[in-house]
Amino acid sequence: MGNILLNLENWRRSLTEFLTPSVFSGPITDPVPVFLTIMAIMLVAPLLFERMKLPGIVGLILAGVVVGPYGLGVLERDSTIILLGTVGLLFLMFMAGLETSLDDLKYNADKAAIFGIATFALPMVLGTAAMLLLGYSFLAAILVASCFASHTLLALPVVTKLGIMRTQVVTATLGGTLITNVLALLVLAVVVKAHQGSLNLSFWLFLIPALTIYTFATLWGVPKIGRWFFRRFGHDEGAEFTFVLATLFVVSYAAELIDIEPIIGAFLAGIAITQIIPQLSPLMNRIQFIGNTLFVPFFLISVGMLINPGILVSEPRSLLVAAVMILAEIVSKFAAAWGSGKIFGFKFPGVMVMFGLSVAQAASTLAAITVAYQIKLVDQVTVNGIIAMILFTCIASPWVTARWGRDMKPEVASPASGGKQQLGDRILVPVANPNTEDNLLQLALILTKNAGGTLLPLHILTDNLGPISANAKAQQIQLLAAAETIAHASVTSVEPIGRVDDSVDKGILRAAQERNANLIICGWKGYSNYRDNFFGGVIDNVVRRATVSVLVARFSHPIENTKRVFLAFTERETLSSQFGQAEKLARTLSVELKAPLQLLQVTTTFGRSSNLEVSGFGPEVPIVRVQGNFVGKVSRMLETDDLLILTGGSHPDRFGLPAVGIAPEAIARSRADISMLVIHFPRQPIG
Repeated sequence: MGNILLNLENWRRSLTEFLTPSVFSGPITDPVPVFLTIMAIMLVAPLLFERMKLPGIVGLILAGVVVGPYGLGVLERDSTIILLGTVGLLFLMFMAGLETSLDDLKYNADKAAIFGIATFALPMVLGTAAMLLLGYSFLAAILVASCFASHTLLALPVVTKLGIMRTQVVTATLGGTLITNVLALLVLAVVVKAHQGSLNLSFWLFLIPALTIYTFATLWGVPKIGRWFFRRFGHDEGAEFTFVLATLFVVSYAAELIDIEPIIGAFLAGIAITQIIPQLSPLMNRIQFIGNTLFVPFFLISVGMLINPGILVSEPRSLLVAAVMILAEIVSKFAAAWGSGKIFGFKFPGVMVMFGLSVAQAASTLAAITVAYQIKLVDQVTVNGIIAMILFTCIASPWVTARWGRDMKPEVASPASGGKQQLGDRILVPVANPNTEDNLLQLALILTKNAGGTLLPLHILTDNLGPISANAKAQQIQLLAAAETIAHASVTSVEPIGRVDDSVDKGILRAAQERNANLIICGWKGYSNYRDNFFGGVIDNVVRRATVSVLVARFSHPIENTKRVFLAFTERETLSSQFGQAEKLARTLSVELKAPLQLLQVTTTFGRSSNLEVSGFGPEVPIVRVQGNFVGKVSRMLETDDLLILTGGSHPDRFGLPAVGIAPEAIARSRADISMLVIHFPRQPIG
């Protein structure tokens, strides 16, 4: 046996000398080659493993093993790697928080609570018992078991593709994920303190109030500060991104000040700040892009560099530990999914989807075991076992979810979400001033990306007063280039349009027909004068003559600061075949802006029912029915930073009256502190 190990070590050294340039007698230390090597790994490893139908995370970890001190020795796990790995660890937990929605707990509180407790408690009990049988100390056994309890939603893209994202199975799993991950991270904080010998009464007397205040300050204070910052400096994209990063590290450092792990702070920072960043916004895209392509890969590579493959050969116990961990993880997670599924009445495919989503280990597990290894609570044998479990579950999770997810019924398209009720996938938005049109572009991007369509930014130069100057043409090019840049930043298809016409309204209407637009978004000042009413302003003419739907928008605050989406309507409007588009818009914006949806129906008679039940709104959406004057009732119920959605007037072609509608204009004049969207549908042909 000794000769075999000696031969393996000699072979490793020979291979290292062959692959490492002769100018390096040891690991690469020059910054440029180090960074070049890491960038090459980030590029090649995920592509290679995804081609083999394996998650890219596996490739990055294994690449870290190969180039690390226990592999070929090309790179050393020095202070630079540790620093970048720590940043990546915090960013990983931050992005896990960004994907967590508190609304999942509100809407499915009972199912989320039962599954969350089950998928935490069973792995904790079984994992602790299994580790104690292997000879682990009590604290080490609890910490390793907490790694089993947490999970990462690695297979979430799979359920999105299968169209089962909004099913109760997935919603319960999402809510349970929040519960089990928070509990697992709290276990980590307590175990770390116990290992350091500071787990006493004073610790609990300090931790509980401090953690309560800290959690409240983070979840309440960060959104407040964020909304103020975005309102004040929202026009500066660089400042927005820097604010998000600063928030991450401030909250993480604050967690360290109250003696809990910074990764808990990073997770809470993600939950707090996700409330004010639209899911499909360019800012969210930048955060996910930078995190997934730079910071998180650094962390995964640094974790791989911790692994010593030689232990698997020199210490057969390492294989036993890995096998026990994998078995305990699978049995406990399946038992939690099966038991919860039986209580909820889910069929077997639903149970397997819950199991597939909850069995994957990556983010919280890597974070916890890294912290445990740094404080010397566990050894390399344990780290290797955890990594083996991660590799196994990362491969199994997407496969199990895809295999049984196909047997589940996909989302049934409601009248508000399917086919003819789609608002538009080619959205035309006129741009004139980059400082004032930002909200219009953000709104258009949200709707375009949600529909998987194309954005059509339009700028019109009028020649009715004479030749067009070179400065005007240059400004047109700059405006369209800025709009195109914003669209590309959110990975949205874009076709910029620059045209010359004899009037702005005619240019908008002609461009919509020429480019096959099926939705026009126009900015609105909130009121019209007598000249506009009689002779027609730009918006009046567009609304009256458009052959496609027109969305008129008035913003009093940055769209990402929206606190509530408010859909107000009359009983008569619910009978319209086009009302489903208003419902679709309200639901889409509520989801993407992460703002609660409130419905207000103004009725003429109390107790009279409407047809909302068949429109796709579930019991989680509050519906208030009142009697009285529409303008007065709506104005009184609105709150600052609300986004009000209305349908347009029935007779926009009546001259002398605002085409936007009498009620929308009256509300806009009385409530300047709220944003408004007014939907106008093209008139249906007669006969």
